[in-house]
Amino acid sequence: MNQPGAAELAIRLRRAAFNRALAEGDLAAIGPILAPGVVLVTGSDSAVIAGRKAQLTAWKREFSARPRMVYERVPESVVASAVEPVAMEHGTWRGVVAGSEQVAASGIYSAKWREVGGAWLLEAELFVTLA
Repeated sequence: MNQPGAAELAIRLRRAAFNRALAEGDLAAIGPILAPGVVLVTGSDSAVIAGRKAQLTAWKREFSARPRMVYERVPESVVASAVEPVAMEHGTWRGVVAGSEQVAASGIYSAKWREVGGAWLLEAELFVTLA
C-alpha cells in the first residue's frame, strides 16, 4: 500500500491527467483513470452516471456539444487512508466555455479514489453547483 504522502502526489498527478484529458477531449486518456464501477453525481440535478462505459458515453456527448464546455477540478485537499487503499479528494470545479474565459458553472466536489494494482482509480465523484 502507498504511504499517505506518495498517495496524495499520485492522486494529484492523476487529477492533472484527468483535467488535461477533459480539456483535450481525449476519451482514451479518461478511461484508464476510471474504476469500472465509477459513479458520478452531477452538480445541478443530481443525475447519477454509473459505470465507466456510461461516463465515457456522457463525456463523448459533452465533447461534441457546441459550444463545448471544458470542466476542471482543482483539488484543495487529498487525504489518504492509513488502513485501506483509498483516499478522499475535495476541491472546487468550474465549467468554462471552450476558447473563452467565460465560466458557465462552478462549485465544489468530493472524489473517492482507490488504489488498484499500483494505480489510483476514481471510484466516485459528487458535485454541487454553487454558481
